[in-house]
Amino acid sequence: MIPTLFSVSYAGTWGQHPLGVEAFLHKAAALGYRAVEIGGKQPHLPIPTHRDPGRLDAIRATAESLNIEIATIAGYTDFTAGRATPEVPLVEMQLEYVTLLAQMARRLGAKIVRVFSGYSPEGADFSADWRNCVAALRQAAARAADEGVVLGLQNHHDVGITVDAYEELLAEVDHPNLKAMFDPWSVALTGGDLEQAARRLAPQIVQTTLADYVRIERFAYEPRLVNYRRLEPPALRAVPLGEGFLDLPAFFRGLHAGGFRGYVAYEMCSPLRGGGSEANLDRAAAHSRAHIERLIADNR
Repeated sequence: MIPTLFSVSYAGTWGQHPLGVEAFLHKAAALGYRAVEIGGKQPHLPIPTHRDPGRLDAIRATAESLNIEIATIAGYTDFTAGRATPEVPLVEMQLEYVTLLAQMARRLGAKIVRVFSGYSPEGADFSADWRNCVAALRQAAARAADEGVVLGLQNHHDVGITVDAYEELLAEVDHPNLKAMFDPWSVALTGGDLEQAARRLAPQIVQTTLADYVRIERFAYEPRLVNYRRLEPPALRAVPLGEGFLDLPAFFRGLHAGGFRGYVAYEMCSPLRGGGSEANLDRAAAHSRAHIERLIADNR
């Protein structure tokens, strides 16, 4: 298993200290990571970059000079988008996006392009959303295969979020180039067994991405009752790995038992305990890399 740092951690999206892509590569190396995942959008790998091969070659050269592997390019897709505007070819646009990411991945020496399935909010036609995701993922996997890179599906969006649904979705897409990028956080939040889930899916996983959280209970004051009303669900706040409620030792036991030997990425993709200063991000990333290495060593 290879500790990997995801560039979203230094993208500035949640008030973090932002870094450019080369600065991020230097940061990952300084923090002891051996591989990185780079976000396929601003500020790290915006789509127009595909028109500048020299820029891509320079990014790859920087990574190679630091002995850092560019493992994955992270796409941001929602293959159920466009319910209110069916005349707009949003899925076709996203498939072109995936194609461009795969081309950039090949130039950068990355093995994987990450995608999401689709959102399916309350009131949506879930069966239609499922069919749309299956069709889009099948096409995206074929396009990535044409560029010689693997398409990885991360269990982030609503369609396929539980373990059983995720397995069902992968099986229905049934494309040899679609692999699992199965993460523990959604399983923990939906009541699944992390060890059994990891063991079941490990043969299909090419990368897993980790974050850890604490729960913050929410209440609203009811002045007529001079009391507070509990709000559901609780909010989450990111913390360094091992400091939250995710049972990561169980997850790693399952990964090891199932034979997983791929990339283990750490991400800070939400507000982090201690704030978004560069120093706090660095502390969390360094602590989490060491925690990943301990979990790996415990299962050798």
